[in-house]
Amino acid sequence: MPDKEFKKVAISLSIGGMTCVSCVANVEEALKMVPGVKNVVVNLATEKAAVEYNPSQTTLAAMKKAVEDIGY
Repeated sequence: MPDKEFKKVAISLSIGGMTCVSCVANVEEALKMVPGVKNVVVNLATEKAAVEYNPSQTTLAAMKKAVEDIGY
């Protein structure tokens, strides 16, 4: 049963510096570790991450920091 309190928001983040599929996996893992992030799909060709998250549990700044903390 879906959580009635969950409000899902989808955003696209630009991610620079990715060169291979390992980079994609690292970025996806880092974003998935952010509390409130529900789904992440990173595209190497477009250098973007599509993120679904609960805005009451996390912020864009927290997601950007997670990516910056791993070097992207």
